[in-house]
Amino acid sequence: MPVVMLEENPSVDDSWAAAASDDALDAYSTAVVGAVEHVGPAVVSIYVGGDAGEAARARGGAGSGVVVTPDGYVLTNEHVVQHVEEARVAFIDGRSVSAVVVGRDPATDLAVLRAQTAALPYARLATARQVRVGQLAVAVGNPLGFESTVSAGVVSALGRSLRSRQGRLIEGIIQHTAALNPGNSGGPLVDAQGRVVGINTAIIAQAQGIGFAVPAATAQWVLTEILTQGRVRRAYLGVAVRDRPIDLRLVRALGLSVTRAVEITSRDEAGPAADSDLRPGDLIVGVNERPVNGIDALHRHLSRWSVGSSLTLHIVRRTQSLSVELTPREPR
Repeated sequence: MPVVMLEENPSVDDSWAAAASDDALDAYSTAVVGAVEHVGPAVVSIYVGGDAGEAARARGGAGSGVVVTPDGYVLTNEHVVQHVEEARVAFIDGRSVSAVVVGRDPATDLAVLRAQTAALPYARLATARQVRVGQLAVAVGNPLGFESTVSAGVVSALGRSLRSRQGRLIEGIIQHTAALNPGNSGGPLVDAQGRVVGINTAIIAQAQGIGFAVPAATAQWVLTEILTQGRVRRAYLGVAVRDRPIDLRLVRALGLSVTRAVEITSRDEAGPAADSDLRPGDLIVGVNERPVNGIDALHRHLSRWSVGSSLTLHIVRRTQSLSVELTPREPR
């Protein structure tokens, strides 16, 4: 059978493919360069336990941060400044100034520093609705002590959960593909407009292209709490608890919407629960009509609850379904 050779269509100019490829590359490069130029002056290196000299750089001991107000407030990770009250921050123009830790929140791995200078370039925090899966994500920071390093990728998922060093679950985590290494911690993840969509916080060891950032909405809440209250306030019930499954016969008999609950194992007699009818052995299955199927869910409901405002806990006591009102307050 004869072989028929197919000729290329002479009417098609294949130079368009190369031009289109160049245009796409140029557009991508322009977006990354624009984002970096916009946010770059607000990104700082954070040095603890020494100055910002060559010795600190050689140790790779630099964390990252981003200036978010013109009067010098800097967002970073709590684990970057975990054991110190003071640090030094270095800017891309070579300046290095002292900074104090004004507040920290281990539950979200965020901290706020105040650089001892003013009239600074600063970055803006994006809102939740400005973040979409697939959009450009640019990380700027100091991986392994190499200052002002840029890596780019995309937002690969939203709404992830990440366990903090304190054991609480951080909600709404952004997963992205911009390369991260030790030293990127505390640096910004930005969009094509240079808006901070998250604060880079973690990588998975031995993973390829998986990084995580605390969302800007959480960072804004922590920043506001620290600047207005001096600390991050969280509702405190005054009980020790553990996760526990519920007998399925009891689930059916009481018409419960959950099969696991939070069991109260002890009660702090100086805490809010001591002023209520909560008792050891009670199973918390709901908060204000919202189901609770474990400690993480309980923390989630309480994390944004206004301290000093009463709430209703729905509990199971032996074979009864009850409601208990109490007013959470801050731990003493």
